[in-house]
Amino acid sequence: MNRNELILDTCRGYSLVARKIEGKDPCVIFLGGFRSDMEGTKAQYLSDWCEKNGRSFLRFDYSGHGVSGGRFEEGSVGQWTQDALDVIGEFCQGSCVLVGSSMGGWIMLRVALAIGTRVQGLLGIAAAPDFTRDLISRDLSADQQAQLAREGEIRLTSEYDPDGYILTQRFMEDGEACCLLDAPLELAVPVRLLQGCKDSEVPWQTVLRLSERLKATDVRVQLLKDGGHRLSRPEQLALMSDTLTELIHTVESVSAGTATV
Repeated sequence: MNRNELILDTCRGYSLVARKIEGKDPCVIFLGGFRSDMEGTKAQYLSDWCEKNGRSFLRFDYSGHGVSGGRFEEGSVGQWTQDALDVIGEFCQGSCVLVGSSMGGWIMLRVALAIGTRVQGLLGIAAAPDFTRDLISRDLSADQQAQLAREGEIRLTSEYDPDGYILTQRFMEDGEACCLLDAPLELAVPVRLLQGCKDSEVPWQTVLRLSERLKATDVRVQLLKDGGHRLSRPEQLALMSDTLTELIHTVESVSAGTATV
């Protein structure tokens, strides 16, 4: 086993930084959340778990996040999806299982739709598809909406981001174009979804709506009655790795033709 830090120069004028552990496929690929980075608790926990279990693991920072280049204010869900596709295309040649946290759950779905059969399973953790429409737009006051339309940007803060960030009209328009839950999702791979019932950012109803949209029939939703948005307490991290273990076993059984009905 060895860890590699990797740099990818994109055609968009910035570099993306990724880290990879070599091991068995399917490679576990972690897709982080909005304003998160690859040094977060869940990313590091999965890195350690994959190294311990001889599993290939890939994580990276989107543009404007962590140690990657680019400006956060110039990013968007569409751009960060392309960042993910570029990194996966460059550094992961085989099959993969995608793990998406919060916004990463939205990007996970978009990546899976783009690269098809290479993706063999999906694990969403407080997945937040369509959050620009369903969550941000819902929470903006009339004054904030007017300012956004007038000036093209506003500053927002949250429980998880007290320093705040710049939200642009361009980001919201791109998010609208990237929304997925208006139509069925043509994804047939096994899907596991973990969601906290006390999540103040993503309501638990979102995960049920997502599960209904998926073409896949092997979809399991686990609601954590006392879980918040981050799901990073020790017992929640253990549940994440246990769920990933079961998902990979299911994927490998299907690939080997040994899955039971």
